[in-house]
Amino acid sequence: MKLWGGRFTKETNQLVHNFNASLSFDQKFYHQDIEGSIAHVKMLAKQGILTQQDRDQIVEGLLGIRKDLEEGILTFTPEHEDIHSFIEAVLTERIGEAGKRLHTGRSRNDQVALDMKLYTRDEIDEISLLLKSLLKELLTLMEEHLDTYMPGFTHLQKAQPITLAHHVGAYFEMFDRDYSRLSDIRKRMNYCPLGSGALAGTTYPLDREYTAQLLGFDGPTLNSMDSVADRDYLIELLSALSTISMHLSRFCEEIIIWNTNEYRFVEIDDSYSTGSSIMPQKKNPDIAELIRGKAGRVYGALVSILTTMKGIPLAYNKDMQEDKELTFDAIDTVKGCLALFTGMISSMSFRKDVMEASAKNGFTNATDAADYLVNHGVAFRDAHAVVGQLVLFCIEKGIALDDMTLEEYQAISPVFEQDIYDAISLKTCVEKRMTIGAPGQEAMKKVIEIYKKKLAQ
Repeated sequence: MKLWGGRFTKETNQLVHNFNASLSFDQKFYHQDIEGSIAHVKMLAKQGILTQQDRDQIVEGLLGIRKDLEEGILTFTPEHEDIHSFIEAVLTERIGEAGKRLHTGRSRNDQVALDMKLYTRDEIDEISLLLKSLLKELLTLMEEHLDTYMPGFTHLQKAQPITLAHHVGAYFEMFDRDYSRLSDIRKRMNYCPLGSGALAGTTYPLDREYTAQLLGFDGPTLNSMDSVADRDYLIELLSALSTISMHLSRFCEEIIIWNTNEYRFVEIDDSYSTGSSIMPQKKNPDIAELIRGKAGRVYGALVSILTTMKGIPLAYNKDMQEDKELTFDAIDTVKGCLALFTGMISSMSFRKDVMEASAKNGFTNATDAADYLVNHGVAFRDAHAVVGQLVLFCIEKGIALDDMTLEEYQAISPVFEQDIYDAISLKTCVEKRMTIGAPGQEAMKKVIEIYKKKLAQ
């Protein structure tokens, strides 16, 4: 069944039909299409455009179609052009003449705009729940590792000592911003396009506010042309999904590095690792690598829709049908990555001893040695030079700053006293950094309480 056959005298070429049809992918939002149609019919009856009997027949028929699709009793067939024509054809077949009145006062343009908005809104809610689960897991790691010392890095070089809790907290901030972005998108897109018609509204006395209310929108859209031509919310969503993917990829990159024989900071659980077909000793971080790789796929969806939309004049054009497959794929990809990543880090173990030894052996406490000298009256520039000599001495001897004798310290600068060892201990280096946002335990505890309140909201 086609919704536009009356104007044409020839059947559509089969290749043209296949190229034009969208049922193979837009069947994904059959639930939203039925939800929108039920709201539309209730509004039509309220306005006296349809009878109460028509309304009841149509609603009952639509609910039956939804139930049969969910239970697999009814299946999609390729002769239909899209989900809209499929549902209307089945409805008319089941309830007769009343089914033909379903489409009164609407166009496929505002219908598909509604379906995509409803679907996107539902998916934003699901992705937000997955992000919240990840944030909870990160918070658990932070609470467990307040005193797990490790090197902090810049340029992939060991820089200063921090804790694993502080490192994980950086990712909490990233994913918390992702959660906030999704909330913003949901709020901005939550206006109902149904009732906009093809592009210029309709002569029927529709109550668009009532339809919007039934569907959980904040109100109707205010320009019928923009209503059917707008895909900004999808561009925003794909941008947000790309940022989520980037954050997941960054964390995965670090896990991959930490998992190497050279670092040995983490042990990825067997259930999230694979082996080699030829090298029996291998345990590969394939899940982390795949999540890292999927980022490019999500980026591609964003670039695709931006490219598709850049030259489209008002109002609706068929190009916009290209929004669906790439958005569906990006959503499914990110949802899968979030679920797998959360499972991976929740089952991963951390080598506290190795992390601490790495911080000591990487001269991450060198800055604190310089601060020690400054606190004893040495100018910072001179202190910097002195500690540089200390580091060179340790490199030549293959030891850490903690391993130097007091005599060796004083041979380079007589300012050093016995208390240098406490001043450069990892615990001191971390704990004396107490400003909010720093890795000191008291500061971290305050931040964790803030995060807990956020998640409770």
